[in-house]
Amino acid sequence: MSKIKKSVLVVAVLVTVFMVSGYSKITLTDKKVETIKAANQTINMFVTHGHCSTPFAGKVNDLKVEYPTRLDLGNPLEDMVISFEVDPNSFNVCRAKELTPRIKTPGLFISEKNEKITFTSTNVYTMGLDWYQVNGKMAIKGVEKDVKLFVTGIRKPNEQIATTLVLDGQVNLFDWGIDYDLIVNGKSSEVSTKWLYLNMKIELV
Repeated sequence: MSKIKKSVLVVAVLVTVFMVSGYSKITLTDKKVETIKAANQTINMFVTHGHCSTPFAGKVNDLKVEYPTRLDLGNPLEDMVISFEVDPNSFNVCRAKELTPRIKTPGLFISEKNEKITFTSTNVYTMGLDWYQVNGKMAIKGVEKDVKLFVTGIRKPNEQIATTLVLDGQVNLFDWGIDYDLIVNGKSSEVSTKWLYLNMKIELV
């Protein structure tokens, strides 16, 4: 008889654990997924040149940010998915329009097929409150490489979720076989330019 009671007790405990666990998951996130599609979005970039840099901006197409609705006070965007594409033909050099043709040099970011620069996140790591490492695939001239970017969320004290995101990072142009100095100036530098920095502000409202 005691064995039966113990078995019933064990079953009851397991059922309770499963119910509580399931309830906790339901209360943390909702099944509803928020999808943000931004219009008239731009991205800021610059290529280093040792002691100076060339800053330019480009038009972003098809920017999407998806994330599940969170019902607690935890990191609301830890399961977000980000994707966007940038048209290199839209590049304009800031404060020096005469340099725009240089950043549009054929073979640099623009190929014969005019492929867009694309990014799609693959996974997100929470670094802290409203601070995320976003790993993903970036394609330049149709060649796809793994990259690591960072996203910072900005929210007001009374908000439960960030209403603004700042995405930034740097990628090595050599990963795509791009020698900036050779393509633009016709000669490789002793200390070759290789870093492309990018920064984009995203409004989630």
